[in-house]
Amino acid sequence: METMKDQTIRWSMLVHGDWTIYLAATAAGLCYVGSVNQPFSELEAWVKKHRPQSALVQDDPWLKPFATELMEYLQGTREHFSMDCDLSGTPFQLAVWEALRQIPYGQTASYTDIANIVEKPAAVRAVGAAIGANPVLITIPCHRVVGKNGSLTGYRGGLPMKTTLLDLEKKTNRSVKHG
Repeated sequence: METMKDQTIRWSMLVHGDWTIYLAATAAGLCYVGSVNQPFSELEAWVKKHRPQSALVQDDPWLKPFATELMEYLQGTREHFSMDCDLSGTPFQLAVWEALRQIPYGQTASYTDIANIVEKPAAVRAVGAAIGANPVLITIPCHRVVGKNGSLTGYRGGLPMKTTLLDLEKKTNRSVKHG
């Protein structure tokens, strides 16, 4: 894992309908998208564990470009994100997170599929652990990963959030193709 130097992590809270989501970024890019309706302490705990030398500073204007892309996604008008991400993880985690970005909008893949993409077909459980460690929900679409039989499985944001995101993508895909 790379060593994190002292840096400022700027944060903001995104509100969409009855959802609130904390997001955070460094000068290098988005580093955290939280679970729906979780307290600020979720972000604080993540920073303490993964970037303990960093200072958290609220900066809504600075995070506006990130919040705008996330809001567009949640409104069904954005399928791809252009923002940079500032990720730190093991080489395996980074490979898994990159594989998640290859899952097309409105589609799903199994844990086995992701294990095959990262060329570790026997590492399905490790893939699950890496997916669970994804710090940037939505933008790195771990919600698109399902069980081998297509069933919904665990999600850091909770299964209701996962279901809502998948339903949004299905609905948007249908309206684009048939609208």
